[in-house]
Amino acid sequence: MPSGTLTVLGCDGSYSGPGGAGSGYLVRSAEAVIWLDAGPGTFARLQEVCFPGLLDAVVLSHEHPDHWSDFESFAVWTRFQRAAEPFLVLAPPGLRERSYFGRDRSLAWREVTPPFEIQVKDLRCHFGGTDHGPPTLALRLEKAEAGADDLALVYSADTGPDWSVEELGTGIGTFLCEASYTKEYEGSFKHLSGRQAGAMAQGAGVGDLVVTHRWPTVDAEALGLEAAEAFGRPVYQATPGMVLEW
Repeated sequence: MPSGTLTVLGCDGSYSGPGGAGSGYLVRSAEAVIWLDAGPGTFARLQEVCFPGLLDAVVLSHEHPDHWSDFESFAVWTRFQRAAEPFLVLAPPGLRERSYFGRDRSLAWREVTPPFEIQVKDLRCHFGGTDHGPPTLALRLEKAEAGADDLALVYSADTGPDWSVEELGTGIGTFLCEASYTKEYEGSFKHLSGRQAGAMAQGAGVGDLVVTHRWPTVDAEALGLEAAEAFGRPVYQATPGMVLEW
């Protein structure tokens, strides 16, 4: 029995390509609705699939603009809604100070320093820190009352190879992992290649691997092939509008 759905709002890495959008994902369970990263272009796409007032939390993984700049548009939207309760915003240290709306009463900011855990309705959210430079949050999501057959969804956010998804435990059914480029770029930036993402997922015994955050100039087929070869079986490649059960 699936725990929920994952909708890709945007998945371009570092900057948006023509017609694309930065990092952004909508996670739904039976009770909870969470917007995970708010890269450029993702708030418009969010509104196509979900009324923003239904959000239970917004998670911003780190301070790089391709992962949160559309949050500012959402913050303007909240000012007109006059919601009974402020919207919960989970973010690493320092990001609130970068926002124009860091002190807005419509938002309830919560600074996250790993390891950190919080329950959002029926979902348990467990945060870890990745290998990316600025404080960056990886996230494990699972049912708060998980049974033996219930598996987790994990999001790597941005990371270099000195972090492993194994730090967030076993029982991962779906791993949404950054894979910014192909193997010839390895060691040049604090990101993963398709090969590195596949090898990490294979080593951690995850169920399904979804690669995301590909640079717009990188060949999608080449990245997908090297990820699948390292993983040992086919992988999903994130595309805007993709909906997966987890």
